[in-house]
Amino acid sequence: MNANPPVIALVTPSYNQASFLAETLQSVLAQNYPRLEYVVVDGGSTDGSVDLIRSQSGRLAWWCSEPDGGMYDGLNKGFAHTTGEIMGWLNSDDLHFPWTLRTVGEIFARFPDVQWLASQTVGAWTAAGDCTGMTTIGGFSREAFLDGSYLPGAARQYGWIPQEATFWRRSLWEKAGGRLDTTLRLAGDFDLWARFYEHAELVAMPTPLAGFRTHARQLSRAMDSYLEEARHILGVVQKRHHHRPRRIRQWLLRTHIAAFPGLRNIAVHRFGYMGHIVRTDDAGAWHLHDHRFL
Repeated sequence: MNANPPVIALVTPSYNQASFLAETLQSVLAQNYPRLEYVVVDGGSTDGSVDLIRSQSGRLAWWCSEPDGGMYDGLNKGFAHTTGEIMGWLNSDDLHFPWTLRTVGEIFARFPDVQWLASQTVGAWTAAGDCTGMTTIGGFSREAFLDGSYLPGAARQYGWIPQEATFWRRSLWEKAGGRLDTTLRLAGDFDLWARFYEHAELVAMPTPLAGFRTHARQLSRAMDSYLEEARHILGVVQKRHHHRPRRIRQWLLRTHIAAFPGLRNIAVHRFGYMGHIVRTDDAGAWHLHDHRFL
């Protein structure tokens, strides 16, 4: 680890999630990252969550349990009690990997031009905490975002930008308004990504950093509401930038012609999205590369 790793400000919002919260807290605190500002914002739970949080209070930078205006209001409150250079949030039913914070700290310390970072490899857990698999995202780019490629219904959906595995610099947060939009119920992360993309490209990395837990309280109608909000946000951004997807690229994505070995390299080189990726060499040293994907 870098001799002077950056301070990471991490916030966990929670409300009546006692059945998952202890594992979430443990996944963060067990990493023993030396410069962690960990904040837990509870919305006034009545299910025993407060006792779980209080049992770890000596290792938290700040915590509270009180009614709030929803998850994004709680997150804004939590981030306001942090000063760390690197920021992120982990919902109270999701999990970090044992190496997450150390890896994130090393990347941001090594590459000062990296403004925000997300893993291409995202874990999925059951309610019982069993890992059911890993999902791989092809890459990240502003143009792909504007094309709607991180939402269902695109010519090719690369996957979600994984909120639980995304970290950013405080300077970018402040440029983008320094707060999450509390008028949104569900797609506050997507709105934040749209504002981040106004200032910097998202950098990918193959190392898994976190995972998403699925359980019975996640209803299909919540996903429908998320998509409604996200598509409205995307439409506003597309209109502001007069953005139209490239027709040839959309045709390639829909026909999957780039999957044929003889055509793939040509198609990716000429028509692929341009992004950036950090990965290690055989000696374990991190390097930043351009990354084309289709």
